[in-house]
Amino acid sequence: MIKWNRWNRWFGITFRFHPLFSVVMLLSVVGGYFIEMATLFGIVLVHEMGHAIAAKGFGWRVKEVLLLPFGGEAVVEELGNVPVWQEIVVIISGPLQNVWMILIAHMLQWMGLISEQWAAYFIQANLFIALFNLLPISPLDGGKLLQAVMGLWLPYYRVISINLTLGLMLSLILTLGSLLHVLRGGIQMNLFIIGVFLIGSNWYAYKGRSYHFMRFLLHRETAVARLIGRGTLACPIVVSGERRVTDVVRLFMREKVHLIYILDPHGSISVVVPERPLLQSYFNESKRGCAISELFM
Repeated sequence: MIKWNRWNRWFGITFRFHPLFSVVMLLSVVGGYFIEMATLFGIVLVHEMGHAIAAKGFGWRVKEVLLLPFGGEAVVEELGNVPVWQEIVVIISGPLQNVWMILIAHMLQWMGLISEQWAAYFIQANLFIALFNLLPISPLDGGKLLQAVMGLWLPYYRVISINLTLGLMLSLILTLGSLLHVLRGGIQMNLFIIGVFLIGSNWYAYKGRSYHFMRFLLHRETAVARLIGRGTLACPIVVSGERRVTDVVRLFMREKVHLIYILDPHGSISVVVPERPLLQSYFNESKRGCAISELFM
């Protein structure tokens, strides 16, 4: 165990294989494609190192990197509370590794150091990893990128729900597409396995979206302090007093500092409440379902 813990920690980051990776590796051995699969593993590893090192460079707390046959996922403590531009840089740092590996392969082929056939496979594998990961499906890079961009205009809870719903739909399409090859005499097994994994991943994440949102709120105060420290315009949220605390909190957005304007039954502004008292009420389970008029009017 000690030796394994040393082996799977690089640059202070823990790397872990998803069980699906072991299954695909075993299938590659049985099918006689172990060398190709080992090459794919190396590409995936470098791709994920790009994400992890970029995140560490911004001071993010990277818990681990989970490796999958088609990519991976960097598990971080920061969740929706870092600057969006940082998150975008971390996301694209993965596909950028595939770009320089493709350029290196072209150069080595030109110098005659690797065969044309091997260079073609290496380049195609890099293109597949980069482009597949840019599909707008969580936890792929494209899904994360879409979520980061949507968060600039939509409430974060709604962003999570939309992103995971879209991910479920596209994962289902991918899986059904692989099954359609049955009519042509076979199943695209790799795509089928990946599609099933993505369906399960998005379904599990969708059921746990409230936990995801809670983590976002727990770090909300730090994010707000960062925004206020550099100076920012307040983004008003206007609601009637009958709205529940939970409903109002779910309107919070990334990169915004909110002031909540509570209207009385006549449509006049009764009171203006900053975020913090509302968050304190939300974290108190006995107050979470209360109408805000009961607490602040």
